[in-house]
Amino acid sequence: MAGYYVLSKTSSGAFRFALKAGNHEIILASENYESKNSAENGIASVQKNAPDDTKYERLTAKNGEF
Repeated sequence: MAGYYVLSKTSSGAFRFALKAGNHEIILASENYESKNSAENGIASVQKNAPDDTKYERLTAKNGEF
């Protein structure tokens, strides 16, 4: 199964999204957005920028994992 986005509304009325891997693990979580349209634009931005490795800083966790 390919990765997928989950768009949700918080109890305070904000919208946020998560990118989940094929195994359903969250691999990216967004900030809160004031509107659904803004959250959808956030998803579009991730989709556009994800292939460009220069957009990211890779860090190593204390346990040695990425």
